[in-house]
Amino acid sequence: MTDPHQIPAALRSLSLRPLFAMNVAVGTIHAPGGPRGTEMRVGDVTGGHFSGDRLSGIIQPGGTDWQTLRDDGTILLDARIVLQTEDGASIAMQYEGIRRGHPEVMARLAAGEPVDPADYYFRTMPRFTTAAPRYRWLNDILAVGTGHRLPHGPVYQIFEIL
Repeated sequence: MTDPHQIPAALRSLSLRPLFAMNVAVGTIHAPGGPRGTEMRVGDVTGGHFSGDRLSGIIQPGGTDWQTLRDDGTILLDARIVLQTEDGASIAMQYEGIRRGHPEVMARLAAGEPVDPADYYFRTMPRFTTAAPRYRWLNDILAVGTGHRLPHGPVYQIFEIL
């Protein structure tokens, strides 16, 4: 077993750099269901926008947000969207995530009621793919995000892991 004090300081924590804030508009929710504990629903992403110091733009319509509803009320996310930057570049963004909280908090979220984001856990792990020369650096980073569920769709703050 390695002594934690022998691990170099640079490996003991993560540094984050804000990448962008993102508002996702979700339209129709399809509920195909499934076996108890693995029920599925799929949200159509109808648009949205993102803004940050290094890239900003819109979310193209046509993305999807696949969700698995577990028995304990936790929601697992698997979303795929296309970002279009202000200068016309296309960037595929795929993210997995988890949203969980006390049953009464999750029920209020499901009912579209306002809930403080500090009252539940909502985190994502985005990955990016693009051929646009100006944004190729996105292909080589890892990112994390925090989320907040609003009635029209989620709001995220996305961070690059340094």
